[in-house]
Amino acid sequence: MRRYQCRFCSHVYDERLGDPDSGIAPGTRFEDIPDDWMCPECGAAKEDYDLIEE
Repeated sequence: MRRYQCRFCSHVYDERLGDPDSGIAPGTRFEDIPDDWMCPECGAAKEDYDLIEE
C-alpha cells in the first residue's frame, strides 16, 4: 500500500487507512478514489497529491 502527500498542506493519504470521514474505505487505492475527492484539510484537488517514495 502506498502513501500520497498534499502539495499544499502536507496531509497524507495512506491507502491502508483510507479516508473514512469522506466515505473512502480503508484499503482503497489512490487511483480508485473518485476524481472529485478533495484534501480533507485544505480542499486541494486529488491531482495535487504526490506519491511518497519510501
